[in-house]
Amino acid sequence: MLFNSTEMEKSLELANVTRVQEFVLLGLSTRLGIRDALFVIFLTLYLLTLLENTLIIYLVCSHSELHKPMYFFLGNLSCLEMCYVSVTMPTLLMGLWTGPCHVLFTGCMTQLFFFISLICTECTLLASMAYDRYVAICRPLHYPLLMRPQVCLGLASSSWLGGLLVSVIKTACIASLSYCGPNVLNHFFCDVSPLLNLSCTHVALTELVDFISAIVILWGSLLVAMTSYVAIGRAVLGMPSAAARHKAFSTCASHLVVVGIFYSATIFIYARPSRIEAMDLNKVLSVIYTVVTPMCNPVIYCLRNKEVQSALHRTMRWSSA
Repeated sequence: MLFNSTEMEKSLELANVTRVQEFVLLGLSTRLGIRDALFVIFLTLYLLTLLENTLIIYLVCSHSELHKPMYFFLGNLSCLEMCYVSVTMPTLLMGLWTGPCHVLFTGCMTQLFFFISLICTECTLLASMAYDRYVAICRPLHYPLLMRPQVCLGLASSSWLGGLLVSVIKTACIASLSYCGPNVLNHFFCDVSPLLNLSCTHVALTELVDFISAIVILWGSLLVAMTSYVAIGRAVLGMPSAAARHKAFSTCASHLVVVGIFYSATIFIYARPSRIEAMDLNKVLSVIYTVVTPMCNPVIYCLRNKEVQSALHRTMRWSSA
């Protein structure tokens, strides 16, 4: 009798752990008329983002004058953002096309893994780009040594590998939780906070891991970026030429806009020790850094750059010849 009771308890525990086999993503909107318009808008933004970033990667790879540290990092950023937007956009578009989207548990965790990996990589890449600009403006004589190819490759590799490592830890913690139902996520992709809200087990340890990683990655990279830009600002203010100051400030302002938008949204969502209840606000902020910034970054960082514009014009002449 005791054996049967124990077996029954184990069966119930197993059932509770494996009860949720899939999650339902509500998406951005459940209203049919709005969904149709949003589908056209976001599909256009997605295709435009892919086109812009593909163009940047092609220009950086095919023009020797763009084989510089700054463009090396920009090429990495463009590659990352093509992957980044391709992780979240399919479920967003599917939800707008068909309504609430059903995603298997393994598919949800896979999406979460790549999303966390890419967002952590982007944070460290933005910090590396800020450091590159700091060395170029504040220590120009040491630039060839401090930003030699080996250093650039090391910074980029550590960004990608660091993102993968953090994602393995965080995804493993979230996947190990029990999800007994309900299984409805008020979001357009599998994100950390909505999943924690659905867990039927104690999530304090997982929240602590999530919070510590957010502090290290988000706040750490933001501190590096802001320190670099403060030093750049001081150096620029000391420049004797007004034209040089204007050019430097214009470049830094563009970078700071991207950094400010990206970090403001991500820190508000992820660098908090508790789960977020305002999921509608969460979705709006998620759209900003998963859709808007990947589309705007190529324009802000590259297509306004004279060297990139020159390479683009030559490419267009070659293709039309």
